[in-house]
Amino acid sequence: MIVTRSWLNEFIDLSEVSNDTLYETFNAIGLEVDSIDQVEIDPKVVVGKIISCEKHPDADKLNVCQIDVGGRVEQIVCGAANVLDAEYVAVATIGAVLPGNFEIKDAELRGVKSAGMVCASSELGLPEMGKGIMILDESIGELEVGKALGEYPTVADTVIELELTANRGDCLSIYGVARDLSAALNIEMKPFEYKQAERMKLGIARDAELHTEGEIDADLRYKLASIEYIDDALLIRLRLAMVNVEAEGKLDRILAYATHTTGVILRAYDCVPLCNEDDKIVVSPRAKAKGIIEISAHEKILSIVGVNQVEDHKATDNTAKLLIEASYIDPDLLVEAVAEHQLKTDELYYKTSRGSNPDLGLGLQFLAYLMDNYSDINCYEGSLDVRVERQNKKIIVDSGEVSSIIGMDVEMNKIVTILKKLGFEITMMDHEHVAVTVPLFRHDIRNIQDITEEIVRIIGINNIEAKPFVFAEKRRLNATSDRFKAKKSIKNRAVGNGFYENVSYVFTERAVLEKYGFETVETALDLANPIAEELNTLRSTILTNLLNAVKRNVSYTKKSIPLFEIGTVFGSQREESEVLSFVFSGQIEGENVSNAGKPKMVDFASFTQKIGAVVGDFDLVPCTRNNALLHPYQSADIIVNGKVCGYMSKLHPTVQEEYGIPVTFIAELSLDALLPKHINATPISKFQGVYKDLSIVIDKSLSYYEVAKVLNGLDIPTLKESYPVDIYEDEKLGNKKSLTIRFFIQSMEKTLEDSDIEAVMAEVMQALETNCNAELR
Repeated sequence: MIVTRSWLNEFIDLSEVSNDTLYETFNAIGLEVDSIDQVEIDPKVVVGKIISCEKHPDADKLNVCQIDVGGRVEQIVCGAANVLDAEYVAVATIGAVLPGNFEIKDAELRGVKSAGMVCASSELGLPEMGKGIMILDESIGELEVGKALGEYPTVADTVIELELTANRGDCLSIYGVARDLSAALNIEMKPFEYKQAERMKLGIARDAELHTEGEIDADLRYKLASIEYIDDALLIRLRLAMVNVEAEGKLDRILAYATHTTGVILRAYDCVPLCNEDDKIVVSPRAKAKGIIEISAHEKILSIVGVNQVEDHKATDNTAKLLIEASYIDPDLLVEAVAEHQLKTDELYYKTSRGSNPDLGLGLQFLAYLMDNYSDINCYEGSLDVRVERQNKKIIVDSGEVSSIIGMDVEMNKIVTILKKLGFEITMMDHEHVAVTVPLFRHDIRNIQDITEEIVRIIGINNIEAKPFVFAEKRRLNATSDRFKAKKSIKNRAVGNGFYENVSYVFTERAVLEKYGFETVETALDLANPIAEELNTLRSTILTNLLNAVKRNVSYTKKSIPLFEIGTVFGSQREESEVLSFVFSGQIEGENVSNAGKPKMVDFASFTQKIGAVVGDFDLVPCTRNNALLHPYQSADIIVNGKVCGYMSKLHPTVQEEYGIPVTFIAELSLDALLPKHINATPISKFQGVYKDLSIVIDKSLSYYEVAKVLNGLDIPTLKESYPVDIYEDEKLGNKKSLTIRFFIQSMEKTLEDSDIEAVMAEVMQALETNCNAELR
């Protein structure tokens, strides 16, 4: 954002404020000064009045001018074509030194003496403003012949470039910057009120109509005017050039000047294409989507509020009747909508996307002031308005909390004064609390911390007393800390059982997920700018990342590769969940004397034991998952607390071959199912328990899973545990198999007698006979 001192002075009196003070103040309040340049013009450059201008007798492109430079008339030869249209000009008299150490001396051009130079803006160190000399007018102040041009503060100005953070859209205008200075310097803002002279009694409603469609998200105000001519005022052209605002045409320059001054977004339309068959102007604001408001006429789009304007419908310097639009739209709503619909934007979008001034009346008043001064305009009475009912955010401010955050006592009166000067509305509640209404132009203010930041920057960070940091330890145990502790415990157990922790990106390759049948994020929600081609989507499983890690370790000649990872995975709508994933590839143990240097490869039983040692007790049931990593015959769902929370499997041989790795087992469990929700305390019997084995004969086709369901369904208080210890098949048994089950029996009330134990075993055998057709071996 670029401002000038004299421009700011129109809204706040800076006569007693030096440039050094301005520099320090801007930096103190968070408007960092990138550069500050004082325009200096040699005192021998003066205002001159052209008395006469004749063609040079010996050069077609030169003119011989007689110019009054104050008390005397000098003859000066000038080569600029526009000197013929000039009355007042900037004249560098003899002895003046221009930028580049160029000294003006008496000269003779093609035989004609010249005592000075008529200057262009760039020759004086001012910005380039087109070809030819700089023609002066009274927009810069009352012109006095012979007066040094450097005495005009609007010309010999101070140009200040400010670096704004993204949230400070309120300071993308002269008015907004002046408001911040007013609070920081404790100088009252100059009130701006302008009532346009009534030249036309005709009301706008007689010649123009608004037809809204849908739920409009923007504030709009329209003024109608007829215009005869527009002056090309030097002040407007010079200041726009100083702040690097480009505009083509006189009307565009006035609109750009008003927008840069007030921060209100202003556009103008040529009325001719907007008229219907009754010669009435009809404009239709319509809501195309949330945050997208199209302005149309005769089904043709004229503009999109805050985004762009169709070139063919812009008013120009030749427009006789124009419709002026002031608009405001919520920047957060607009940015999201523009990104979603990928709309083409123009130069005004930068201001609207960061937060323009919602005070449409101020923008139109200032524009009226400019038009009355620099054009012949007749405005219709009244305006056509569209207003959105908005609830301004309210924040309760506690002076004690503010003081605590700052680390210095700040009186409530000072807090109130600062916030009022910054445009916040204050409602007193008591001596320590006020309700602060956040203005629309500060859409970034959301909480007490943001309010405190405003107070700090106006007080000045250098004015806050330095104090040693005090760390007051408080109890901060909550669900988050409990979850962290439980995850840390799982990690410790995994490492203790020989697993190595793997850490990988939450990204993976979409093609790999699709190949192995895993869920993928919807395309519309996928990564817009992936960090690498092979990391182009969010992962829905960690297992593919772990298999890549196994492959790398195999290439490093590792023979036993046990890995685990706790991390986030994503569903099709980007919903997040945490999982615990395992992979064990290769040998179950290292080579040593006990295994004669030939250790066994990992198998289902050993892998299950490893997982159990980490996550605790669980049951296995036939696998219901369906992805290409699973082995068709060696896979199972994992049940914890009666619910399926994951699965484990031998890696499918085809996938094993694709990765070029040895025998591998995988498992993935929901972390939430493993986290303890509370401590389950169970009583311990003080009486001795006994183990009893039972050998039965059942059909070969009957799995232990079916037998376990029968045993788990028994309501026998003394039967504490059962598990298989032997399975035997033989030709003599035919289509039968022998199964030996070990039972642990214990009472909480007494030492069991033989009769008690036999009664339990008899009930077990009866259940197995009934449900599994079992026979005692």
